[in-house]
Amino acid sequence: MLPEKARQTRVDRNTALIEAMLLAASADGDLSQIELQALLRRVVERPEFEGTKPGDLKAQIELAALSLSKAKKLDDVLASLRARLPDHRNRLLAFGLAAAVAFSDRRASREELGLLKTFQAALGVSENEVAEIISVIEAGGSLAESLGEPLERLYAEVMVWVSLADGDLSGSELEALLESLAGDPVFLDVSPQKAQQYLREAAQALATEGLSQRLVVLAHGLTTHTQRVKAYSLAARVGLSRRGRRPSEDKVLEILQATLGLADDEVARIHQESV
Repeated sequence: MLPEKARQTRVDRNTALIEAMLLAASADGDLSQIELQALLRRVVERPEFEGTKPGDLKAQIELAALSLSKAKKLDDVLASLRARLPDHRNRLLAFGLAAAVAFSDRRASREELGLLKTFQAALGVSENEVAEIISVIEAGGSLAESLGEPLERLYAEVMVWVSLADGDLSGSELEALLESLAGDPVFLDVSPQKAQQYLREAAQALATEGLSQRLVVLAHGLTTHTQRVKAYSLAARVGLSRRGRRPSEDKVLEILQATLGLADDEVARIHQESV
């Protein structure tokens, strides 16, 4: 149930991102070839769409276009976007993709600028964030420069999940987690203070939101297969390195594997490398 929810979360997010781009492309009543090519180019280059088959992508674009054609008013569309893009990073991304399409012909019409302003208000994007995104687009840069929650924060979180599988995180376990963070190259630029903050925030988020909701956040945040493999590897390192492993830890790893969509042979290799 949880893995299927995470998979559907990714599909809903990607369809919402496509809808945002289609809205920007057709804001002036004309979907130009340049705008359509910009939309497809942005989809291809974004890691959120990694692994999507051409046929599935075509179906997502058609579904998004159909959904927009049936919408009675823009407020309903914006409410739907907010529901499917609950975290700020993906709302920033939706705005950025819409802006990239609007500016694809080096200028944006009055209608397109008006729609972007509406997007900004509806998605809670600040003036500073808008300025940064537009600056990146005009310079031909990557939208990744303007986005979101650090990957290291999500990586630390999956390690905490395994440690909290029995409902408690002792002082020695916290020290072990900090040592693991310090010893992995992905945390090279994370200070000890920031690492402690990540671990505290992860434990608090799990306590207040529950594993089901955090898995949805994980599905939003880990956009590539490489990132998902890395997250599972870090969690497995924690779960498999202890003496007297507990069934609860194995259960968390099973849920994590299914949520991240990792094959059994991939997981077996990770486990072998972790012990």
